[in-house]
Amino acid sequence: MSGYHLAQINVGKLKAPIDAPETADFKNNLDRVNTLAEASPGFVWRLTGEGNDATDLVAFDDPLIITNMSVWESPAALGAFVYRSGHVEIMRRRAEWFEPMDVFMALWWVPAGHEPTVAEAVGRLALLRRKGPGPQAFTFRELYPAPDAQAAPPPVLDRCA
Repeated sequence: MSGYHLAQINVGKLKAPIDAPETADFKNNLDRVNTLAEASPGFVWRLTGEGNDATDLVAFDDPLIITNMSVWESPAALGAFVYRSGHVEIMRRRAEWFEPMDVFMALWWVPAGHEPTVAEAVGRLALLRRKGPGPQAFTFRELYPAPDAQAAPPPVLDRCA
């Protein structure tokens, strides 16, 4: 078991404000998707604001950019939620509500028990945008191992035999 968990930030630039009729279907599904995340194996933590989501938290100068952050036990646990749960049906509809973005998600390792700040997460996203994937910020396409992951040590030979 690793002493690290996987943190993630994903952002999206809404086509209309979160309270607009054009985004109502997205907003109306947030509680359901967040409940699904919290019930998923490997879920650790997620960012919330005044309500049960983070849509009221402003992390960027543009108020149409909304932020989602969470922490998971492993890339497999996060991947199962993102790509193989009821989350998929909402993710498939993202073009209805969000503008295309080149870099919208970053992953990084945090010590178990650490809840990343919005500033920390925005910094990881910016690092990924500037330098591409690396141990400090990466994507599902190019995962990096947790800092405490090591190759198996060589066998110890009994020299007394």
